[in-house]
Amino acid sequence: MKIETEFRRIEPDAKVQRIHRAIAEEVPIAIEVNGIGYAVLMATPAHLDDLAFGFARAERLIDGAAELIDVSSHTRPDGILLRLTLAAHVADRVGERVRHRIAESSCGLCGIENLEQALRPLPAITERSHADDAAIFRALAALGDHQPLNRATGAVHAAAAVAVDGAIRLVREDVGRHNAFDKLIGAMLRQGLEWDNGFALLSSRCSYELVEKAALAHCPMLVTISAPTSLALARAAAAGLPLRVLARADAMLATTSVA
Repeated sequence: MKIETEFRRIEPDAKVQRIHRAIAEEVPIAIEVNGIGYAVLMATPAHLDDLAFGFARAERLIDGAAELIDVSSHTRPDGILLRLTLAAHVADRVGERVRHRIAESSCGLCGIENLEQALRPLPAITERSHADDAAIFRALAALGDHQPLNRATGAVHAAAAVAVDGAIRLVREDVGRHNAFDKLIGAMLRQGLEWDNGFALLSSRCSYELVEKAALAHCPMLVTISAPTSLALARAAAAGLPLRVLARADAMLATTSVA
């Protein structure tokens, strides 16, 4: 999508130029699981099958790709309906996690009815990343080359699966940082990809929801460009998930515990 806009400079005598600029798409995506309305996300309408698989994994509705047996997308005037069909042996999980209100791209707790559901124990991280600092800096330097949508719009997040040597293996983009990570995890599930002692690199702050998604996806290390929250640190420590945060071209913070 492109709109006409005005390009302005700060110089007093600078002329105003009219230009056409690409705008990131953001639409409501309603997720229905086994016929039950489950959630509404505000997301970029691309790689929706990946989003479905990653979202279902993050919601603990499935443990593997084989348990999500069908995904269908239906475009409507007011958004997109994404229908998910789970295998019979995990179908009961829907009722345990069904949501009752809209979850925006900036919100991860909307609709969860009690604290036990919101902060359930995370699996312990057993795989370890063998990537050193040089590999992380290498991935940071290369990430922009794998973000075509952000280059065009300047308005979307990226989530990358990175090899142990810092080579970027797979990237997904979305207006929501949670959606981008769900898409990445879903793409890895669908393609049968493992982390192979690498790590995930996210162009966002380190929120507790992203820590949880990483832990549930058995990611051996999470790297984010911005800072963590206190709950993110606590959840990462509980799962034994190594974090590298405030990652920049020449420095980053490493933490695995809470003071």
